[in-house]
Amino acid sequence: MPIALATMMEHIGDISAISATCGKNFIENPGLNRTLLGDGIATILASLFGGPANTTYGENTGVLAITKVYDPRVIRIAAYFAIFLSFCPKFAAIISSMPSALVGGISFILYGMISAIGVRNMVENKVDLARPRNTVIAAVVLVSSLGFTSGVTFAIGSFTIKFSALAIAAILGILLNIVLPNHEEEGEIKGLAKDAKLDEEETK
Repeated sequence: MPIALATMMEHIGDISAISATCGKNFIENPGLNRTLLGDGIATILASLFGGPANTTYGENTGVLAITKVYDPRVIRIAAYFAIFLSFCPKFAAIISSMPSALVGGISFILYGMISAIGVRNMVENKVDLARPRNTVIAAVVLVSSLGFTSGVTFAIGSFTIKFSALAIAAILGILLNIVLPNHEEEGEIKGLAKDAKLDEEETK
């Protein structure tokens, strides 16, 4: 369950980042409910064969940002090739023979692109980081995701549960968003309600 929670948070973040990268709102079309359902079905099928939870991956967002190729057909063809080549041990050996510096350099760029897209997404959505509430939430999420490198493990009876860094950051972000007061937004809502009431009185 903790892993599934982490993958759900990653999925929502990736869909938001991909929407910003492609210039399309994939949260509305095809809809976050459908994309999350796809992840859930894939995770259920994977669990039947002892596989891990499935989700979208941020590396794909980095690839989209670099190549500027957004056509889903290209992604499907790449997926078919990946499935086919996964049954070829010689191809796996070729991949394993790649220098670690090369793989590290590619990963460096891809993860950097993901971070840059995330920051751009916040800027485009006009998230006001001058507000202490938003700054605190962003700071806790960043430090938690980077700081808990080994995650947190605890036992409940005979069960051992481990939260990954991503799961911890997601949970803390959600809790802080609920707990911390949002006086500015409350003021805006009251102001809008007051303006609507005045307009109604003028109409009468």
